[in-house]
Amino acid sequence: MRLAAAAAILCGVAVAVQATFTGVMQRHVGTVESTFITYFSGGVVIGLVILLLRGGNLGAAPGMPWYVYTAGLFGLIIIGTLSLSVGELGLVPALVLITVSQFVVGALINHFGLLGATVDPIDLGKVAGLALLGIGTYLVLR
Repeated sequence: MRLAAAAAILCGVAVAVQATFTGVMQRHVGTVESTFITYFSGGVVIGLVILLLRGGNLGAAPGMPWYVYTAGLFGLIIIGTLSLSVGELGLVPALVLITVSQFVVGALINHFGLLGATVDPIDLGKVAGLALLGIGTYLVLR
């Protein structure tokens, strides 16, 4: 649990730093170009890691559902829209909108158990939390 919480915090830090970097790139070279640079550099690094792991567990990939292979496409959408939104709106407004939309869609995915997710019904506490996020979003963006 502690490792997972630390990983989540590290992820949040990495998202903020990456968003800043891609926003800077977007303003200099454009959205498509910043997305390419981001994916290319990440692809080189993970390619080297896979080589070091001698392929890792890639042999198990054919057993995955077909739709999980679209994760890379969603990654392109994420990086492209992150670059554009941070470059145009600024870091905090963009991250607030991104985060709130993640919570709302995540709650719906979990509530209905969509896409292989664990079912976790929306209850009054989650509705209250989402409402507070909405209020917080309004306060940040006004």
